Amino acid sequence: MKKEVHQSARSYSVAGIAFFFFLFAVFLAAIHWVPVPSRNAPVEQSRLVLLNSMRQSGVFFVPLLGLGIGYDAIAGERERGSLKLLLGLPNTRRDAVLGKFVGRTLVVGGVVVACYTVVWAVTVLSYGTLDFATFGLYTLLTVCNGAVYVAVPLGFSAGMKSRQRALVGAIGLYALFMLGWDALLLGLQLVLYGAQPPHGGLPDWFQLIGVFNPSTAFMFAARAVIPAYHDLTIYPHSDAPFLQDWVGFVVLLVWVVVPLVLGYRRFEKMDIE
Repeated sequence: MKKEVHQSARSYSVAGIAFFFFLFAVFLAAIHWVPVPSRNAPVEQSRLVLLNSMRQSGVFFVPLLGLGIGYDAIAGERERGSLKLLLGLPNTRRDAVLGKFVGRTLVVGGVVVACYTVVWAVTVLSYGTLDFATFGLYTLLTVCNGAVYVAVPLGFSAGMKSRQRALVGAIGLYALFMLGWDALLLGLQLVLYGAQPPHGGLPDWFQLIGVFNPSTAFMFAARAVIPAYHDLTIYPHSDAPFLQDWVGFVVLLVWVVVPLVLGYRRFEKMDIE
């Protein structure tokens, strides 16, 4: 695990993404920017600035960070010829997958904590208020979200024979989460209901498809523990049990477990050349 932390932390791609993550987050905090629909919310301006600065930067850069250090975790070892050494006694293939997941998640977590700490300090200096609970909860949730985006490319890395294939698979899912999910939902709506949604809104099962996107699930999870986060997100209200905010935690857990299990099962059946 220590090897994974040191190796990932020295990566130029990780350093580059972390640098732009830091710049963007601090910039948003420094200019005190919040989305227009949220500016009249009955929440302290300092809390909205803090949450929005963390949210806007984290939603984009944390997945990139996880992608950058996850896709070559095992496929890279295979290409470099060091996988046999990695799997020498007493390490098993399961140990390799779990060790790389934990180690690289720690790297993502370290970057998130360092970046958000500076954002929090900028907000405190600007407003003179100390909202440590909001900072701590949202930072922890962002680290959990980062674990999703380590698990997804790591699953591809374990199941593919080359870094290129693992990278293509991971980028494909990243593009789906960031760009394609809403387009797919819109296309499904057009096919089923036309340009105008049905009277009374879209059915609950249709809205649930949107929550399966880990980015949306992360926002639901944040709303479950940080009430002020409701003023930064707009989702239709539903009384359905499977559309409550806590469901976000379940979806995030699924996106961690399923890619790792599928990648490991394929990895277990592969011959090591």
